[in-house]
Amino acid sequence: MPALPLDELQVTQKDAVTGRLCTLPALHPERIVSRHFVLYVPPPASCAPALLEEFLERANFITQDLRWLLGLPHDLFWCQVLFDESLQKCLDSFLNNAPRRYDRHCPLPPLVQKVQNELHHYVFLAFLRMSTHKESKEHHITPSVFGEILYNNYLFDIPKLLDICVLFGKGNSALLQKMIGNIFQQQPSYYQDLDESVPTLLQVFNRILQICGIKQDSDCAEPQKLESQKKITPLDMPEEDLQDAVLYLCDTSSTLWAFLEIFPAAAQTVQKHDILNKLSSFYELAFSELEAAVMKRKFEDKSMQLDLWRRLSHSKKKLLEICHIIISETCLQPLLEHRTENIQPFVEEFLQILTAFLPERRFLCDYDELYPVAEDVNLLQQVSPSLDETRTTYLLHGVQSAWSDTKRSRAPTLPPARTSPDGATNGVSTCTTQNSVCGAEPECAGATASSSFTGVELDSLVSQVKDLLPDLGEGFILCCLEEYEHNPERVINNLLEDNLSPHLQGLDRTMPRNERVETCPLVTSRSNIFADDEFDVFSRDTIDTSRIWKGRRKQESATEILADKSVISAQRERYSKYSMVSEEHTVDVDYDDEYDDTYDGNQVGANDADSDDELISRRPFTIPQVLRSRNQEEEAEEEDEEEVAEEETSKPDHFVQDPAVLRERAEARKASYYAKKGFRHDNTAAVAGSGRGQGQTRETIQERRKKESNKSMRANHNRRVMADRKRNKGMIPS
Repeated sequence: MPALPLDELQVTQKDAVTGRLCTLPALHPERIVSRHFVLYVPPPASCAPALLEEFLERANFITQDLRWLLGLPHDLFWCQVLFDESLQKCLDSFLNNAPRRYDRHCPLPPLVQKVQNELHHYVFLAFLRMSTHKESKEHHITPSVFGEILYNNYLFDIPKLLDICVLFGKGNSALLQKMIGNIFQQQPSYYQDLDESVPTLLQVFNRILQICGIKQDSDCAEPQKLESQKKITPLDMPEEDLQDAVLYLCDTSSTLWAFLEIFPAAAQTVQKHDILNKLSSFYELAFSELEAAVMKRKFEDKSMQLDLWRRLSHSKKKLLEICHIIISETCLQPLLEHRTENIQPFVEEFLQILTAFLPERRFLCDYDELYPVAEDVNLLQQVSPSLDETRTTYLLHGVQSAWSDTKRSRAPTLPPARTSPDGATNGVSTCTTQNSVCGAEPECAGATASSSFTGVELDSLVSQVKDLLPDLGEGFILCCLEEYEHNPERVINNLLEDNLSPHLQGLDRTMPRNERVETCPLVTSRSNIFADDEFDVFSRDTIDTSRIWKGRRKQESATEILADKSVISAQRERYSKYSMVSEEHTVDVDYDDEYDDTYDGNQVGANDADSDDELISRRPFTIPQVLRSRNQEEEAEEEDEEEVAEEETSKPDHFVQDPAVLRERAEARKASYYAKKGFRHDNTAAVAGSGRGQGQTRETIQERRKKESNKSMRANHNRRVMADRKRNKGMIPS
């Protein structure tokens, strides 16, 4: 007999007051054990012994309580989870206050770090057991009742799930996917909660724009008060407000990315609020202002400036990955996995999303560098052969135009690998990992990486690095720029992470810049087709002026010029060589039937009266008349007379020719004339049509209408048009 689920199970126990046996439901408040769970406090920022000792004591208490909780039987565990408020407050305090991997914190002592990791492990196991409705055949809960228990008792909600993903995503991707997938499967009401939570997430980004004084186009509808016209920018806003805005942005983008990375099925719900267009617009407006503020402001604490720069780089990368996850889940994955037979809606949605990105130039370049748009378009072309080439060409040209407008060059970088199910490459990247999002991040570089720069452009790149790191010498900065393709952001990130190339590590960081070498003058560096010729005054000291004149040479008459046949004599020898060309030719015996079939529909030369010999024979060479000698001219005239005589004897003498033949020739000449003029003669059988009363075909009606409207192109020109004009003006009575 199968065991009853926990929600239907009854247990018998003694009443604490009367001592009698009584029957209670397995999930009852009287069955909990009185135990107080203390609240979690994060590790101290300083390594003061008293603060560390306090943290260790509190963390040990929580670890012991959670170890005891996980050791309880199935029924008692759920009683404690449902009816012990101190347990829920303890777990919530850990989700709210536990340090994230991208947070700035000083290294903890080994013992403290060990206790923190152990506490982190037990909290994750507690949430994992709370999300499991069936532990074994004997211990399970009815799935529908399990969903109601989770939802009605607020064991999980959308903010908790977001924090769980960002805290435990590193290395636990497979377990978290099953855990969150089971929660949403057993309780679909969480989809509705997620749908209602998305506007709150978007409001966070709008709030950041308001704090930084960045106005969107939609914000200009309301008139501003006179006292509020002073604009606050990230450059002049208080340092604390700037720091709060960057921290707020980093935490929100990282949390949302972690949730979508673990549970991509939520992308459909998130995209209902047009989140892609709003994130791309925010990216275009906010990051340029915030990056400029962080680089140009003078911070009292230099480490604070570096930390803000890392967080901005981290946020940029996460927003781009969020957009890619949504596009991939809503458009590309259904095509790859063949979830549906009708793929046209997914193709159309992809094209609409990418087309909406075109005005956001900076965002589009950064997205295309991480996830090339051309590869996705190529994928769509393979899946959907009927894809509109005009739209895809317009889209690709728009991406290329964005690179040109931002004066950036596309770096040959591979897109980042997606998260694997085993958790080997998933989770939130830390700021200390080599080539991580917070460190060397060439994908999100906002500056241009170009192969050649002028002096002014190079000075600008050097100043960008020197503004943030003034202790470095310009010579050392130039070496770094050459190493990292003149990308100042990559240089800054690698310097901050101390992740320079080996040959740059040994250079003097205060190395000055070498003096500039003056470029050669324009005259000596010129290069054209007239360089180094006999009249080049820049390369020769003496010029033969006798060979230079304007118009006719002096002391020369027209008769002398015409009598000079030296040019013709020089060309006669050249043209005489062409008379030695062999007249022999060979015919290829290999016959390609496929080639012949290709041109079967084109009647090329089929109606010509030429013979086969004339088509395949080579035209005899003829010496130009101006180059012929007198003897050659006489011989040519004699040959022409003989040919004329032969033609006259060979042609039959038609004194009265056949009228039908004459009419055919006239029609052929007329057709040839109209073909040269570019229009078709309408004197066809279709114009004549059938007799009266028999009805006319559609083609006859169309041809007659064309003939009537095009009368002005032939005889009497525009008589019809002028007649209509006179009639409209009342000159001809109707």
